[in-house]
This record gives sequence, structure tokens and C-alpha cells, in this order.
Amino acid sequence: MNYKTIFHYVSYFQYPLMLTALYFSFSPYLNGLEEIKKNPDLIFLKLNSALIFMGLGMSFSSLQDTTKTQNTFSEKVWKNPKKGKIMIIILSFMILLFLIFGLTGYYFVNSGVFKELSIGLIITGLGMFGFLKSAIEMFENHRIDKNTDYNNGNN
Repeated sequence: MNYKTIFHYVSYFQYPLMLTALYFSFSPYLNGLEEIKKNPDLIFLKLNSALIFMGLGMSFSSLQDTTKTQNTFSEKVWKNPKKGKIMIIILSFMILLFLIFGLTGYYFVNSGVFKELSIGLIITGLGMFGFLKSAIEMFENHRIDKNTDYNNGNN
């Protein structure tokens, strides 16, 4: 087994991290609406935890094998040059928004739940950088206009 294969197996840690993020997303509601009425900041604190675990999960997803697609939907996106470029632009814009809102909240909000939430936004934005790198590699590996058979007319 080589190092690349080890990293591909380590990338599967993204799934428990994403499930943990999903748990934190729904956990305020599992305690009941009365608990939310008593402590409305609970939603934002749990959302912060969800963003942190989501960012970590996306970081681990950047270790996956970019020569393979996970499903037919992603294969359709990454094979099509136009759709692939649009997806990369959307991901880049999302990273920019997460980092702008996160850094703005971190530096300009004095305290409270919004300052805590900004930390989760920053971590999610940073985690998405690795995800963007993987997306670019998947686009380069799968796009049909760069395929030699396609260029030779052998569809």
C-alpha cells in the first residue's frame, strides 16, 4: 500500500465528521422548543459547532481520489466543461463569503454568539479551500473536452 492509498482511506473520516455536523444542526430541536425559548442563543452555538465539524469534514474530503467520481451527478458536472467551471466559480464565491462574514464577525463583533459563529464560518471557509482544490483536480481529470478520445473524434 502506498501513501496515496492511505490518504484516500483517511478521507473517509469526512463522513463521521459530517454526521457530527448534522447532529449539531438538529440537536437544539431535539431538546424541544421550550429549551430553545429559554435559551435562544443555543441555536447559534450549536450552529457554530456544526460549521466547525463541517469544515473539518470538507478538509478530509480533499484527500479523496480525484481520478474517480462518487456518483453519476458529479460525473455529469465534472465531464461538462461549462458545468465544471460554473461549479468552481460557485465554490470560490462561497469560500469568499464564508471568509468575509467570518473575519468581519470575528474582528468587528465584540462578544456573544455572533463572534463564536464567526469562528465556525472561518473554519468552514478554510475547509472549503481543500474541497476547491479537489474540485479543480476532478474537473481536470474528468472533463470531456480534455479527453484524448473526444479530441480525436472517438466518442
